[in-house]
Order: sequence, then structure tokens, then C-alpha cells
Amino acid sequence: MAELYLKPLPIPVGVGMAAEVGDMIKPRVVILGGCGFIGRNLVQYLIENDLVSTVRVVDKVPPQTAWLNEKHQRLFNIPKVQFKSANLISPASCQSALSVEEGGGFDYVINCACETKPGQTDPVYREGILKLSLNCAVEAAKLNVKRFVEVSSGHMCSSNKVPHKEDGKIEPWTYLAKFKRQVEEELHNIAGLNFTIVRPAIVYGIGDRHGLVPRLVIGAVYKHLGEMMKLLWGKDLKMNTIHVTDLCRAIWHLALRDDTLSQIYNVVDKGDTTQGMISNLVSEIFNINHDYWSSINLSLCKLDMASLVDEVNDKHLGPWAEACTQSGVENTPLTPYIDQELLYNKHLYMDPSKLESTGFSWLVLQISRDKLQEPWASV
Repeated sequence: MAELYLKPLPIPVGVGMAAEVGDMIKPRVVILGGCGFIGRNLVQYLIENDLVSTVRVVDKVPPQTAWLNEKHQRLFNIPKVQFKSANLISPASCQSALSVEEGGGFDYVINCACETKPGQTDPVYREGILKLSLNCAVEAAKLNVKRFVEVSSGHMCSSNKVPHKEDGKIEPWTYLAKFKRQVEEELHNIAGLNFTIVRPAIVYGIGDRHGLVPRLVIGAVYKHLGEMMKLLWGKDLKMNTIHVTDLCRAIWHLALRDDTLSQIYNVVDKGDTTQGMISNLVSEIFNINHDYWSSINLSLCKLDMASLVDEVNDKHLGPWAEACTQSGVENTPLTPYIDQELLYNKHLYMDPSKLESTGFSWLVLQISRDKLQEPWASV
């Protein structure tokens, strides 16, 4: 239980990436939301592979309070990495964040920023997702950047009949996806904007707090309680995944290609991850048993999902706090809390073939015990 924190991840060099830069002047990049989970790993990928001359990290959360691990702390303090505080909901702050310094502007702007806190109202998500992204995109167009990459959402369809393709029927089923879809549509209306959109599956890896880590924390809770872990909906529920290393590699791979302009790409691994696969790995890690609720109980869940989710989260939060105290952990960003919309009986089932057609190859083809455990290390 003392194993609760964020272990450094040695990110491998992307195939051919450093060679693509060659002897040319390396590009200057802005990462919006760069202190977040995806952003910090993207900083690491670009710096460790010597792909850029400058990275400007823009975030409303300073690095000192962003729960960076030791490796990310070191990277954020090197001269190539600049931090700029900004509230990107404000157009003026957005303009300042992307302001061009003497000696040249930025080549690439990658938007990893958005409101992800669960349980907010529509106006909050509208501002923190739609308004924020469009502010940044408009400013990027004014600066004539080579590419604006919008990190969208993979939760655009909930069918399990066939994997969802980028041009398939759109039925967003999370708040984030709902407003990200509006962003996707509006980007086409911004004159002069060179953009590419990526739709990630569930992202996991070093720094993850909201993707798969809550399920690890829940496993730890049931280990602490000495009880069987009970889950909703069954082992066949599609929960497709992408390791953060490959997401960062895909973002950069797509940003550099001319043929990806104005295109949308699913970024998902080849493992076709299901809830059963994840639950088996969590059970192995904590040496616990798991099972799924009966069809009768599931019928009741559909009738009063909100009450059920509150009850489940309450069951987990108390023992988690107790376990942390017993292990001497006074403060941690990790939590077993899972928002209601991520517990619906809806599938995340995505087709990776369009990304693969660009020549992209995965370093992490499917989820494994070792990869799932990466975020956990001693405090």
C-alpha cells in the first residue's frame, strides 16, 4: 500500500523520428496543458529524443503543484523547456501564452488542455473545452503555425458491433466528447488553420490519474478490505486503450505529415482491450478475486444509476483513506473515485487502421501487467 505514486518512464525513441529532423533547424513547439498527464509525457518524448529546439509549456497549474515525478521535474527545469502560466479560457491570456518572441515564432501547437473534472455543469464544460480550444486554434491560425493538433476524445460512439472508424456515426457519450465534437466541427471554420485531430482511447501510463489508475486503486481497496472486487456489466465490455508513450509518438508522427492535414485519427492500440482483460490484470496485481453483478442487479442499476455510483464511490473512498493512513501516505493525487458517465454500459471500441495506414507502428501493442503497473512506485 505504500506503492502509490508516479514512477519515471523511459520513453523509447520513435522509429525514424530523430532522423526526420536530421540537420535541419529543429522546430519550436507549444504544448497547451503541458503539465497534465499527456502534456508532461509529450514534453519528455520531444526532449529525450532531441526533436525540438524549444518547448513552451502552457498551463494554469504550475509545475511545482502538478505532481510531476522526479524525471519530469528535471525536464521541466532545462533551458529548452519554458513554462508560461495562462488561463486559456481568456482570449487575452491565450494570446499572451502563444505570443511570438523575438527571433521567430512557434512551428507546432499541440492542445492537450481541457476541463476534465467530473460532475461539472454544461456551461463549465463549454468554457473549459469548446471556448478554450477555439481560442487557442484562432490564435494559432493568426500565427500561421505549421500544425495545430487538437487532442480530442475517443468516446464518440458506444456500439460494440464493429470498431468505430473516424468517419462513422457520431454519438458522443461523455461531456468531454460532446464538446470536443463541437470543437472538431468548428476547427474547419477557422480561416488559415492547419490542423489535425487525434481521438485517443483510454490513455494509461506514467502520470495517469483518471484513466485506468482508479481501477488499480479500487483493486488496492479490495485487497485492504479482504473482499472480492465486484464490477458492473461484464467482461466483454469494450474499454480500448492506448499507452501514453504511443499517444505522444502518434501526435508527433501525425503533426509532421502533410497528408494528415484536416484529418481525424483514432489513436488506439491493437489489443482490443476489454473490461475483463483489465480486471484480470488488476486481480493478478493484488492477488484478489473479482466477479460481475448479476443481470437482476444490473436491471436495478439502469433504474437508479446515480444512487448506485454514489454508493460504490462511498464504499471505496473511506477504506482508501484508511489504507493510505496505515501506510504513512499523507497526501496523494490518486483516488478510487470513478465518475458516473464512465460507468455506463457503453463500449469504447475503436478502429486503428487509419493511423496504421500512415506508417505508424506501436511500441505497446496491448495492455499488460507491467505496463498497467507503471504509475505505481514508492512514495
